[in-house]
Amino acid sequence: MPDELVHYEVADSVATITLDSRHNRNALSRQLVTELVERLGRADADDEVTVVLVRQEGSVFCSGADMSEATTDGMEEGALRIVALQRLVATMDKPVVTRIAGAVRAGGIGIVAASDVAIAAEDATFALTEVRLGLAAAIISLTVHARMTPRAAALTTLGGEVFSGEQAAAYGLVTRAVPAVELDDVVAGLCATLASGTAQGLRESKRILNADLVRRIDALGGEMAALSARLFASDEARAAMTAFLQRKR
Repeated sequence: MPDELVHYEVADSVATITLDSRHNRNALSRQLVTELVERLGRADADDEVTVVLVRQEGSVFCSGADMSEATTDGMEEGALRIVALQRLVATMDKPVVTRIAGAVRAGGIGIVAASDVAIAAEDATFALTEVRLGLAAAIISLTVHARMTPRAAALTTLGGEVFSGEQAAAYGLVTRAVPAVELDDVVAGLCATLASGTAQGLRESKRILNADLVRRIDALGGEMAALSARLFASDEARAAMTAFLQRKR
């Protein structure tokens, strides 16, 4: 088995979960998603943890689906795993904070949208690139469309263009964008503020805040997973993904 791709540590009531799969730009491979789900579950069950922070090593927070797996194995199970991952983040008893530096693309934006608070560097970059690969932002629409304004969602989903951390904040995708040099201090201060809440207060407040989001995931998750799998299996998408992978070599 490869080395672990998701690291876990606890300090000052904060569980820090770090994505560290730099060989494929933190793509949502089976191994990474499995480890991330396990680490999130561990944090949720740990009485010493009040807040969960998700961050990355390297210059990419997450590049989306693992296309090498998708082109060989399909996305039937993978799509369902990503739906379940988003639901887990939204239903955990503890607030989940994402720290975004560098790039985040496609499926990775679903993790950001599912989190309770997202802090991005102003120069972080985002893109919903699915439309350019014969795909649609289907499974992540469950959370992304719940966060972004409708006009912003249409612009970014249909255009597929790169937008900045500042724009992501204006669109409603992230909570706040700050200068890159201030990112760690701002995130640390936010986690400390959240950690001052009681377990019961945080749990019940989060359930109220995310009730509509969870209902949306439960109502549409299966349908969006099936659509995603069908699109990934299409000739148009397979040709586009193969060409993309060849350009990366």
